[in-house]
This record gives sequence, structure tokens and C-alpha cells, in this order.
Amino acid sequence: MSAPRQRVVMAALLLNANRVISVDRIAEYVWDDAPPPSAAATVRTYVMRLRQSLGEHASARILTRAPGYLLELGEHESDLGQFTAHRRRAAELAERGDLEGSSAELAEALALWREEPLADIPSRTLRDVEGRYLQELRLQTMELRFDTELALLRHAEVVPELVRLVRKHPLREALVGKLMLALFRSGRQSEALDLYRRTRVLLVEQLGAEPSADLREVHRSILSADDRPRTPDPLEQPAATPAAVWERPSCWPSPAQLPSVPLPLSARSGALARLQHFLTTGTMPAGMVATAVVTGRGGVGKSALALHVAHTVRGSSVHGQLYADLGGAERPLTARAVLPRFLADLGVPRDEIPEEESERESLYRSLTAGRRLLVVLDNASSTAQVRPLIPGSGGSRLLVTSRRRLADLEGARTLLLGPLDEAGSLELLGSIVGPARVGAEPQAARSVLTVCAGLPLAIRIAGTRLLERPHWSIGHFARRLTEAPRLLDELCTGDLGVRPCLDADHAGLRRTAPAGVDPAEVFTALGAAGACSVSSSRAAVMFGCSEAQAEEALDALVEANLLGAPTRGHYRLDALLRAYARERAQAVAVRQHGHPFMRAG
Repeated sequence: MSAPRQRVVMAALLLNANRVISVDRIAEYVWDDAPPPSAAATVRTYVMRLRQSLGEHASARILTRAPGYLLELGEHESDLGQFTAHRRRAAELAERGDLEGSSAELAEALALWREEPLADIPSRTLRDVEGRYLQELRLQTMELRFDTELALLRHAEVVPELVRLVRKHPLREALVGKLMLALFRSGRQSEALDLYRRTRVLLVEQLGAEPSADLREVHRSILSADDRPRTPDPLEQPAATPAAVWERPSCWPSPAQLPSVPLPLSARSGALARLQHFLTTGTMPAGMVATAVVTGRGGVGKSALALHVAHTVRGSSVHGQLYADLGGAERPLTARAVLPRFLADLGVPRDEIPEEESERESLYRSLTAGRRLLVVLDNASSTAQVRPLIPGSGGSRLLVTSRRRLADLEGARTLLLGPLDEAGSLELLGSIVGPARVGAEPQAARSVLTVCAGLPLAIRIAGTRLLERPHWSIGHFARRLTEAPRLLDELCTGDLGVRPCLDADHAGLRRTAPAGVDPAEVFTALGAAGACSVSSSRAAVMFGCSEAQAEEALDALVEANLLGAPTRGHYRLDALLRAYARERAQAVAVRQHGHPFMRAG
């Protein structure tokens, strides 16, 4: 264990206990963001040596989990785990009104700290990312304890420690405000006002900013000798609610950002119940956040289901709900764009949001640690978008929707949402055009729904078009769909369309290595042939490649939601995918030959 780089690996595993940490992330820590080409293999060697040095029992705790490793650790087997447990118990006691017990638990948590975190770990990157997070977490916990002590009217007792901390962090306005209040209540009004004056000068000189509204309010209250608390506020009296003293010491807002959604379908009740159960009762190891990913093809109803669940579990996310549309693969939003909004929504003044991305992430984790928030990230295209937006450990929940499986999102519970069955499709169509209209033409309605392939987006568009044209019979619309030369032209209305969803899936299609078969070419060929299904052996013959190469290309199409998963060795295309594949083939033929293709065979 004496090798410096093995200590870095061990530290990375411990700080991410019970969560999968990727080999790439470990390599960034070991080689300070400049790993050599052989980094992955070397990291595996370091892990092997760690297992050997730890002995049989302890080494069994290091598990290999794609895309890296996971260290199993009980809550009380590490200082960080014990620290988190004390913070959680402090929050529970505060909510029950036991401020004495809450303060004692916070003191126990802080007593676990020893000097600078990670000081003996030879990794600048690890100290920068995880060390700053730990330091921010400690400061936040100290601020929570000061709030509790001030609520218990122990202002004189906390002055010496606050003086020391404010000297070390003179621009941390939350600490300055607490010290001003403690000094004022201890009969030292002139010192409190002088501290405000000096802090204002520092803020203006170093940041070019005036004090925050919260600090100005403390100053105003002291000037008027008015120590009446707001709810919540740094001027809290013991009569204030315990939850406010613990959870929102700096007047943090409770965001409520969930968009509205249409009524849920009974066909989705099972999926809704499973997600709801996981998000409300799921227990996670220390240091992990309960995370659910709803995945499936575009237009299948992922966002609607996720938002239904989010609204259902709002009562358990007592500190609010954050929501962001990450834009999918077409217009992806990075965490760099989302974090400033989330931090502002959580009460951080805009001019105090750090410029450095790693500092923003650390602050976000600190603000969310120990709270019960629901974070909904809609339309994610990659795990890289999601990971920096995972809230700090504690009672928060994360709900993600994505067309991708996001298999490398550590510890996530995945729900694959498929097309609606016939009953669910009829229910959705009936909810739009009316059950009587569907009941009058049941066979025609089934013909429309067959073309829509159980895709809720397609069914909603079909229903909307029928609703806009009450003079159309369902049979007439069914004939338009089945006879249309370009089916997808019929399935668009207003700003809704099936084609843009399929375009997005095609744009995100994973390409193969140069020696392999391009999945896009396979898809185009299936469209030219008008194929309803294909086997890997048939695709191998079509492209003159090995069956393994053909299977890889077909699996890439499944991953991109452009082909159904194989059943009895055959990959299938529904009516919408066939129409889209035909369009792609026609576009290729026009580009190459200047005229539409002739269907093969």
C-alpha cells in the first residue's frame, strides 16, 4: 500500500464507496488529468495489487463493475460514512423539534475531521475535485451547527469559533452574518457593524459586488436593534420551526419546477407504480443517491411517465424539485450550462456562483447534501451530462429520461419503456377523439393504431388530426395512412412530428470501426428492400461480412431505437421504422444517382 499511485486508487475507491467509479476517472486522478495510453491496463494492475495487499476478506470488497470498480463499505466503516450518518440523524432530530440532539449530532460529525482532507494523497486532481467537496461539506455542516446553536440562544459560546472561521473565510457571507448576529446578541453591536463595514469593503474591492440581500438584512436588523426572525433567516429565534433552522439557514428557496403533464394511462400504471415505489422507499448505501433512468425510443412517453411519477412523489421531496431539459443528442445542454441555474434556484446569488466548473459541482453537492430534493433531468443523451448534476448524498432522488440506456451511470435503476399494447393504444386514442368515435369504428381505429406501432407520440398526432377534422371518418384516415407514399408526412401536426424523433435517433447512431459494417448503411439497405425483419446471417450475406460484424451493426441499430430487439434471431422493423428506412434509402438514391431508387426484389 506504500506505492503512491496505489494510495490514489484506494482513496478514489473509498471516497466513492458503494458507487461504481470508472477506470477512466481513476486514471484521471492517478495521472492528474494526463493519463498515458496504457492507463487502463495499469489501473487494473494497481487494483490487483491492492487486493493482494488487503488480504482475502478485505479484498473481496473491491468488486469489478462496468465501467470500473466498486468498493463495498458499511456506513460506519469509514469516517465519511459516519459523518453522513450523523448529519442525517441531526436533520431527523431537528425536524422532530429536538434541537439539542441535532446540535450534538452535528458536533459528533465535525469531531471526525482531522486537519486537511487528502493531504497525504499524491494527486492534485483528486484533492482539487474531492478535497474541495469535502471542505465545502465540512463548512456547510459547521454553518448548520451554528444555526442550531443560535436558535438555542448560545450566541456567546459560538463567537470565538466564528471569529476564527471568518478570518479564514472573510468573503463567506453566511459565516459573516452568523458572527454579526452572535456579536449583536452578546451586546457587541459596534463590533457587528464594524464587521459588516469591513466585509463590504472586501467584497467591493475583490469581487466588485455589494453584500448579498441576506447579509444586508442582518445589517438592517442590527441597525434597528430589531432581532425579529423571518422564516427562515439567519436571525432565527427558538420559536422558529426546527426544519427551517436545519434545512434553510440562509433563506434557501424550495424550487418547484416540474412541468404539467396530461392524465396518466392505465397501460402505464405498472411502470408508474414501480418507479414511485423505488423513489419513495428505495434505500441506498451511504454516499449514493437513489437514481432511476427511464429509457426507450423517442416518442414512447418517457418524459410523461417521469413527470407523472415526479408529481406523485412531490410530498417526499420536501425541499423542492429541480427540473432541466438536457436537450437530447440534437441540442445537448452541458452541466456547465445547467449548474448556474440550479445553484441560483437553490439560493446562491448569481454573483457568488464560482467560475470553475469543479467548484460549481462541489458547491452543488454541498448545497444538496442532507436535503430531500427531487432532481429531474429530461432527455439526457449521455452519462457525462448527468454525472455532475447528481445531488449530494442524503435523501435526494434523481430521475433521468434518455433514449440511451446510460449503462455506465453508477447504481442507477433502469426502466425500459416499450410501445403501448392494443388496449393502451385504444385508451389513448379514445382520450383524444372520444370513446364514442372509436367505438363506432373499432376496426378502422385498430388499423390506424397498427400503423402507429404503439408509439404514444404517433397516436397523439393521429388523434389530434382526427380531432381537427371532425368530418373525417376514422376509416378515411386509416386509408390515408396505409396508402400514403410518405407515411411520416401524415403523422405530423403543428410542432409535433414522428420524423424529427427518428432523425434524432439516426443522428446519434453509433458508427463502427473502419473494418466493420456501418449501421446506417444497413438501415438504408433494409429500407431499399422494404424489409420487415432481418437476421444477422441474412445481413452478413447482404454485406459480404462475417455474421459477428453483421450482428454488431444490427445491435447498434437496436441501441439507437431504429430496430426492434431480436426475437427468435430476427430483428424487426415496425411500420414507422419501415417508412423512415424507405425515406433514408430514397434520399441516398437521389444523392447518388439523381433519381429515386427502385425497390429491390
